[in-house]
Amino acid sequence: MDGKKGRALIAIGGNSLIADQNRQSVADQYVSALKTCKKIAAVIQDGWQVVITHGNGPQVGFMLLRSELSRHAIHEVPLVSCVADTQGALGFHIQLALRNVLKERGADGEVVTVVTQCVVDGEDPSFETPVKPIGLFYSQSDARLKVRELGWVMMEDARRGYRRVVPSPRPLEIVELESIRALMERGITVITAGGGGIPVVRDPDGILLGVDAVVDKDSSSVLLARALGIELLIVSTGVPGVYLDFGGPDQKMIRRATVDEMRRYAAQGHFARGSMAPKVDAVIDFLSAGGREAVITSPEHLSEALEGRAGTHVTP
Repeated sequence: MDGKKGRALIAIGGNSLIADQNRQSVADQYVSALKTCKKIAAVIQDGWQVVITHGNGPQVGFMLLRSELSRHAIHEVPLVSCVADTQGALGFHIQLALRNVLKERGADGEVVTVVTQCVVDGEDPSFETPVKPIGLFYSQSDARLKVRELGWVMMEDARRGYRRVVPSPRPLEIVELESIRALMERGITVITAGGGGIPVVRDPDGILLGVDAVVDKDSSSVLLARALGIELLIVSTGVPGVYLDFGGPDQKMIRRATVDEMRRYAAQGHFARGSMAPKVDAVIDFLSAGGREAVITSPEHLSEALEGRAGTHVTP
């Protein structure tokens, strides 16, 4: 670790890879990934060894909707396969962009994507009560139409509209952990646990079986961070930081807080379930398990956040 500041895990939100509702194409998402990777490259050049995870909620939603619309012509794609496909595609985008940025800056560094499986409990209560938002935001009337016509389960997401929700079981184990550790020991930047990892269950004989669900990316990131001895957790999302009364007339961004303060804000109902609440919960879990610091911010503010000039900083 000579010359290194330590290990940082950067968790990129799936929504933060989409610039706006009118720029959602694959090419647009690559442009967003490239902008984020320019910030990540600066972190690497500043002396941090970086592990990258990423969300895939919008992208899984796109794929499921595409499958629904084409089911008259070709077989539908199950949710677990959508998670796997988007993990590979987004990992490729981030890997390609980061490698190119590092090369342009004259920095040495190998970048590798690991298609990752995450063990979950087949009896997890979330299979009965879906809470994980995926896909587009809809108006209340359009959401009701999706429920009636397609049988979707819909939920309001942080006052921004309604989104489809699917099961999100708690992550228990990263299957490829030792491979990730070995790559890091060689100084390789690893992109892993995309979309929280492909959810699998282990049968009594130890055989892994895929299940239809989406594991929360931030929960998997904390599980991974704890196993790898990560000191700094950076949660990149679609907003500059964590807000009190988000979307309300008196919204105010939290600049710095302790774990106890964040717990108090959470108990007061400031963080929407399925949106900011899982990120805050992940930060609390990370710091309670020995992490040094956690930052929640948007990709464009990543460099400034590491310098203490942007984002929400949480300490034990």
